[in-house]
Amino acid sequence: MLHFQDHYHQIRVALLALLSTLLVVTNARAHEVQPTIADLTINQSDVEVVLDWVLEAPIAGLDLEGVQDINTAEGAEDYDALRQLPPAALETAFRDAWPTISQGIGLHAGDETLPLNIAGLTILDVENFELARHSQVILSAALPEGDTAVTLSWASEFGPIVVRQQGIENGYTTFLSAGGTTDPIPRTGGDDQTGGQAFVEYIGVGFDHIIPLGLDHILFVLGLFFLALRIGPLLWQISAFTLAHTVTLALGSLGIIKISPDIVEPLIAASIVYVGVENVLSRGLTPWRPFVIFAFGLLHGLGFASVLSDFGLGGTHFVPKLIGFNVGVEIGQIAVIAAAFVTLGLLFGGHVWWRLRIANPVSIAIAVIATFWVFERTGVIDPEGAFAPFAMLTEGGFASLWTTIVIAALAAVLTGAVLAASGLDALRDAAGIITSFTAFLGVVATFTSGAWFMTAVIMAIWILALRLQSLGGPDAEETA
Repeated sequence: MLHFQDHYHQIRVALLALLSTLLVVTNARAHEVQPTIADLTINQSDVEVVLDWVLEAPIAGLDLEGVQDINTAEGAEDYDALRQLPPAALETAFRDAWPTISQGIGLHAGDETLPLNIAGLTILDVENFELARHSQVILSAALPEGDTAVTLSWASEFGPIVVRQQGIENGYTTFLSAGGTTDPIPRTGGDDQTGGQAFVEYIGVGFDHIIPLGLDHILFVLGLFFLALRIGPLLWQISAFTLAHTVTLALGSLGIIKISPDIVEPLIAASIVYVGVENVLSRGLTPWRPFVIFAFGLLHGLGFASVLSDFGLGGTHFVPKLIGFNVGVEIGQIAVIAAAFVTLGLLFGGHVWWRLRIANPVSIAIAVIATFWVFERTGVIDPEGAFAPFAMLTEGGFASLWTTIVIAALAAVLTGAVLAASGLDALRDAAGIITSFTAFLGVVATFTSGAWFMTAVIMAIWILALRLQSLGGPDAEETA
C-alpha cells in the first residue's frame, strides 16, 4: 500500500505534467512517408514494373530523402492540394509531370537503358483523408535479346522503395531506404544474393523500423527503462519482450497468425499506456510485470510482421532475412536504452529525486502520447481537429527551432525560480517535473521531425536545467 505522501507526489506529477502540455503544442497535421512497392516481372521480351505509389508526392516535386513526414518537406501544401483531386484530375497531373518524374526511374539491361512506357494507371477516390492514397502505376519496357541481368534505379527524392521480383521461384527482393540501384536481377530466376548478404541487409531494415520509424516501439522500450534502473528488472522485462515479439514475428511472417492491423495497432498503443501508468503507480518490478510485458511483446511482434509483409520475405533466404530483421530490431532497442542510460540514467539515476523529477513525468508523457494513439487508431477522435497538436507531435511538423527555443525559455524560467528561492524543495520538485515532461515532449517533437541536432540540443538543455535545479537540494544517492 502506498503512503499518502506517495499519492500526493503522484497526483502532483500528473497535474503538473498535464498542465504543462499546453506549453508545447500547436496546430498542424502530417503524413508518414511510406515506401513505394515495386513488383517487377521479367518476361521473355519485356519487363513490367507495377508500382504501389503515393503519386501526389512526385507530382508535387517533393524531395523525400531522409524525410519521415511529408509535412516537413518543402512543397507539402502542393501535396495536400493534390490529395483533394478526383482520380481523373490526378491522372492528368501525373501524365503531365511524367517527363520529369521518369528521369528518376531507370530500368537497365547491362549498360543499356530501357525506355519506360506507362502501360496502366489506377487511381482511386480518397475515402479517408487521414490516410495516404496509394495508386498503381504499371510501367513496361522492351528487353533486348540475350540474358543480361536487369537493374532498377530509383531517385532518392522519391523516398524508400521495396523491390520484389514476381513470377518466378526465389525471386529477388531488396529495400532501398534512400534510393539507389538494385543488384543485377537475373532474367531466368534465382537470387544472386547470398544468405549472408540478405541477413545483413535486413538488419538495416529492422533497425530502421525502430530508429527512426518506430516511435511507438521506442516509447514502449523507454517505458521499460524508466520503471527501474537496476539491471535485474530491466533484463527481466527486455527478455520477456524480446522472446514474445520474436515468436509472433516469425509466426506472422509465415502467415500462421494473421490479425488485422486495425486490431493490433490500437492494442500496441494501449500496451504503452499501461507501461507508462504502471511506472508511476509501482515502486519497482511487480511479480506480474514480466508476464504482462510478454503478452505485450506478442502484440508488438505482430506489428513487426505487418511491416515485413510489404517486403516479400517468401522465397529464397527467408530465414536469414527474418533473423536479420529481428537482430536489427534488437539493436535498435538496445540503442534506445543505451541513449536513455547515458544521457539520464548515468547522470541522475542515483539521486533520490530520480523517480519524482524524471522517471515519473517521462512515463506520464509516454502514457499521454499513447492514449492519443489509442483513440486515433480506433477512429474515436479526429486528428485533424482539436487533437491535431498530438498528431503533429507524433508524426512530425513542429518548427524544431521554435520548439527548442520554447523548451529553453521554460527551463530557464523554472531554473531561475528555483535558484532564487533556494531551500524550497517543493519548488525544486515542481520545476523538475515540468522540465522533464516538456523537455521529453520536445525531444519527441524534434525527433519525429527529423531535426536530430535539435533533439540533442534539447537533451543538453534538459540535463543542464536538472543539474542547476538540484544545486543546494537533497543530493543523497540511492539505487533507483
